[in-house]
Amino acid sequence: MSKEDSANQPNNAAQDDEPDEWDKRIFSTGCADENAKLTDCYFEKKDWRACKKEMEIFRACWKKHNNDERTSTKDA
Repeated sequence: MSKEDSANQPNNAAQDDEPDEWDKRIFSTGCADENAKLTDCYFEKKDWRACKKEMEIFRACWKKHNNDERTSTKDA
């Protein structure tokens, strides 16, 4: 591909930086950082049981922001 051809291609990196619908939903909970840490833990350990601390932090954030009421979630 020539320099001219690549200049005419859309910038995928810029498009990837835009939040998608999933990101917007996570940000609206007020717990995006906690969700990211929980997801990272699972990605690293491949076992939710190894991420109990992160899950508790996420749950505390979820309740603090009244997301149970907003999403009709019930504690198990």
